[in-house]
Amino acid sequence: MAKNQEVARQSLSDQAARQLANATKTVPQLSTITPRWLTHLLQWTPVEAGIYRVNQVSNTDDIQVACTQRDEATLPQTFVDYELNPREYFLNGVSTVLDIHTRVSDLYSSPHDQIKEQLRLTIETIKERQESELINNPEYGLLASVADSQRLSTLTGAPTPDDFDDLLRKVWKEPGFFLAHPDAIAAFGRECTRRGVPPPTVSLFGSQFITWRGVPLIPSNKIPVEDGKTKIILLRVGEKRQGVVGLFQPGLAGEQAPGLSVRFMGINRNAIASYLISLYCSLAVLTEDALAVLEDVEVDKYHDYPSTYK
Repeated sequence: MAKNQEVARQSLSDQAARQLANATKTVPQLSTITPRWLTHLLQWTPVEAGIYRVNQVSNTDDIQVACTQRDEATLPQTFVDYELNPREYFLNGVSTVLDIHTRVSDLYSSPHDQIKEQLRLTIETIKERQESELINNPEYGLLASVADSQRLSTLTGAPTPDDFDDLLRKVWKEPGFFLAHPDAIAAFGRECTRRGVPPPTVSLFGSQFITWRGVPLIPSNKIPVEDGKTKIILLRVGEKRQGVVGLFQPGLAGEQAPGLSVRFMGINRNAIASYLISLYCSLAVLTEDALAVLEDVEVDKYHDYPSTYK
């Protein structure tokens, strides 16, 4: 026994052996990255000069047509008039300047390129802010764009199948998807289970989503939860459906993705290289009945909610 211990003490230890081993290194993991389903599910429309004008018909009740009899020669006369002051949407910019010392990028870019990773993480953060603006921006965000006639309150506080049916009543023309905080989706699932009507699921983008009446519930942590209450949105998407559309500017200098550009700004006298990262986007609701919201939705009252994404 003593001889075996002596042999063990004379062998190379794990700690010493690791000094010659190469550790496999991951790229930096950013916990605030989310799937950003909203930006995937919206239909995006390119705009010219950063302006998008939504023209509307103003005399919808006065447009007359009729079914005529075979021997009837008189036809109704009508015309379609347009609003004289249609709303115009302007693209909103989310921008930042990334600084990195040339010494860092020169010496410490193996196995992972420092500039590439710095740009990747900054772009991910900008895209997270983009989704937040699409929901919460006071000028064009979804929550600010809902017409008064399209706002509902829950019947019991917790989100129920009856509440979701009321939302579908408001957006009945080809509804696209519900958008809700993950805690609101969990609360709805509990209500469905309690009533004995567990919602079916559907696969989108390789992930599973619960549905109601065949319409998927899409999670987003950008919808605020305040004092245990939140909101649930239902929307129709696409220009052809007169729904909600995302807006972006094509052909930007240094374009990396639709509406996203990265431009090198040079190296200053302190050897700091700077990169301007900009993302231009907006959102337009083409008709009022393309969007509805369920307000005062109570979720788990005993949950300690962190602050919403800023």
